[in-house]
Amino acid sequence: MARFTLPRDLYHGKGALEALKTFEGKKAIICVGGGSMKRFGFLDKAVAYLQDAGMEVKLFEGIEPDPSVETVMRGAEEMRKFEPDWIIAMGGGSPIDAAKAMWIKYEYPEVTFEDMCKVFGLPKLRTKAHFCAISSTSGTATEVTAFSVITDYQKGIKYPLADFEITPDVAIVDPDLAETMPKKLVAHTGMDAMTHAVEAYVSTANCDYTDALAIYAIKMIQNDLIGSYNGDMGKRDRMHNAQCLAGMSFSNALLGIVHSMAHKTGAAFADYGAHIIHGAANAMYLPKVIAFNAKDETAAKRYAIIADEMKLGGETVEEKVQLLIAALRKMCDELNIPHCIKNYGADSYPTEQGFVPEDVFLDRLHDIAVNAIGDACTGSNPRQPSVEEMEKLLKCCYYDTEVDF
Repeated sequence: MARFTLPRDLYHGKGALEALKTFEGKKAIICVGGGSMKRFGFLDKAVAYLQDAGMEVKLFEGIEPDPSVETVMRGAEEMRKFEPDWIIAMGGGSPIDAAKAMWIKYEYPEVTFEDMCKVFGLPKLRTKAHFCAISSTSGTATEVTAFSVITDYQKGIKYPLADFEITPDVAIVDPDLAETMPKKLVAHTGMDAMTHAVEAYVSTANCDYTDALAIYAIKMIQNDLIGSYNGDMGKRDRMHNAQCLAGMSFSNALLGIVHSMAHKTGAAFADYGAHIIHGAANAMYLPKVIAFNAKDETAAKRYAIIADEMKLGGETVEEKVQLLIAALRKMCDELNIPHCIKNYGADSYPTEQGFVPEDVFLDRLHDIAVNAIGDACTGSNPRQPSVEEMEKLLKCCYYDTEVDF
């Protein structure tokens, strides 16, 4: 028996934010990030709509990119004092992910962060509040998923929380919000969405329900991401739907080691002045992981189906896999994303020498590999790597060398 879970309601299309007027409750807390939602007027609209619904509204602002355990605990304490019956998370993946974790701690104050990290081990939520997620970026799809990613900066590790309990009750997918994304964010979130769809399609937990969503999302992203990046707002609007479809797929089919590696390298070199941005990490690692996974016959055939759906050509499974890898690398070129860590600049753009020194990478390689193997996303990858294989794969992702093992 398998399970397929989505939000109870999903409001989509231009002006969908107005659905907040229909919510029933006494108090709502809105969790937001660095200010773009306020700057473009969407936060004020959300507050007004909730007040029209008769609610008292409190703001929890300033949630950082790659939200920390400390931010989660601080937000949960604010919720405990205010006692909202609606938690509204608004913005990119970071405020939504943070609010999901705050929700757990608000409902169960005794739960530790370590408890939250137990995969599909959370207690029943909705004893105090319901949850609405409003996405402003077109990539993470956390508005429809059972996942959240929180960073422990003391350990330099990003931890995915995974449980159907944190699937939002309501998702609002309003393309007006996505039209405000800066160009670099369009590129990174778009490749994050592509990775979600590809990993979900080859995951060991895939099924008919998730396959349909993944394949359609891949075709939409292929058609619309580059145009969205170059300023076509019609394609930007369609990408907002495409990433959501990819999210519906991976929330139920799960992911693979592209995400395991992205989680464990993202903050691993923060002491050298930057993070490897999640979507960019996925974009760099995905072609390497496809080459690794394609040594598994079942995975190779499924990658070949993706290539066929993308109309890439090729006669044999092997040719189709190589054409898929080439197409994804070409997308990175068009989106100004580097192909490897060695060439990943602190600003995320390609450069001759990136911000991660070779000796530092090699020194930390073993620990990163061990952590990636232990990541929640590894279990559903179609080919289970050993620590040694993970180290070799990470080296390929550092140097942009061929995966031949």
